[in-house]
Amino acid sequence: MQNGGNKNPETPETEVIPENIVEMRADQIKLANIELGSVEMRSMGNILKVNGVVAVAPQNMATVCMPLGGFIKSTTLFPGYQVEKGQTLAVIQNQDFIDIQQNWLEAKNKLAFAEADYKRHSELYKDEVYSEQNLQQVTVEYKNLKAVVRSLEQKLLLIGINPEQLNEDNISSSVNIVSPIKGFLKSVNVNIGKYVSPTDVLFEIVNNEKLFLELTLFEKDADKAVSGQKVAFYINNESEVHEAVISQTGKSVSNDKTFRVYANVVSSCKNILPGMYVNAYINETENLVSALPSEAIVSFNDKDYIFAYEKGKIEAGKPFSEYKMIEVKKGYLRLRIFRGKTT
Repeated sequence: MQNGGNKNPETPETEVIPENIVEMRADQIKLANIELGSVEMRSMGNILKVNGVVAVAPQNMATVCMPLGGFIKSTTLFPGYQVEKGQTLAVIQNQDFIDIQQNWLEAKNKLAFAEADYKRHSELYKDEVYSEQNLQQVTVEYKNLKAVVRSLEQKLLLIGINPEQLNEDNISSSVNIVSPIKGFLKSVNVNIGKYVSPTDVLFEIVNNEKLFLELTLFEKDADKAVSGQKVAFYINNESEVHEAVISQTGKSVSNDKTFRVYANVVSSCKNILPGMYVNAYINETENLVSALPSEAIVSFNDKDYIFAYEKGKIEAGKPFSEYKMIEVKKGYLRLRIFRGKTT
């Protein structure tokens, strides 16, 4: 008995891959050095670009003068020299220094006698030996000498002489000019033999350990800066980014319609000096957004895409992986200070 007809051979099924799916073999993935990563939540916000200068607080800057003037006897310093608080900057001579020391010593000796006389008269007055008028006269003389001694002490301190260390054997016509703060010499305006008057600026000292930025914002941006915001800034066209934190904002707008913002420098860099011009970027209000490295984004036909892993499979005994192409809107985490780093 013959078969009523021939059976048609089975047609193998063909897999239809969607247009947004990319299929790759394991060796292709290895050759292309493709790595998988995960989407992270990162802080992102608007960036406000401003300009400003590096400044130093008034308590970290000192101008050194000599109240009584005199002739410079010696100095060995020059601009840029590092000095410590109390270090001798120069030695100055003046005849008036001798007179002040002599007057103080004489007044001090007279005061010791007047004080003893005052105590003696007070005891005699209690015993009704001396009259009240005599006691008042002695008291006035004692207090007047006491005032003279105190005023001369202040003059000695003013010119840098310690009254407690002064005696008849160490009177000198010269005194040391010492540094009131630690820092570096910004300017040196003296030389040996030069006469300086009380109004002359002899030295300028700056301590650059605690610097701040004085940033200039336009009036329309005044509400975009608040205390606590982070600032990234650059100096001298360097590629290294420095950090600061806004500590205070101005309370008024100047005539040129600008607004001042002050930020404390928190990063350490020896290249930052007072007076330097800076380009700064203020991080405005931050929001958490999904973020990926820029290498994970592919641009095609003016659109941006990422590839998400879908599944793995075996075809003809070989492993394959499928990736889904997803269109995304790209943003930049530019100059974000994130966990101590800039991204």
